[in-house]
Amino acid sequence: MRILLTLLLMFFNLLSNANEIEMADVMRSNGKIYVVVSVLLTILIGLIVYLISIDRKLTRLEKELKQK
Repeated sequence: MRILLTLLLMFFNLLSNANEIEMADVMRSNGKIYVVVSVLLTILIGLIVYLISIDRKLTRLEKELKQK
């Protein structure tokens, strides 16, 4: 069992070293990486705003329930 685990870990190590990230270099050279980053930031900011608005609505509903 120990030998199998060792071989498996060595195999994953070889795979991780063999994969170079060429896509990021190509996108960076074309200037498209900024588009990807801006889209991800827009999505993240939208999610944060949505969560904050839901939190405010829940807080307001909890206050109304406590008053009744």
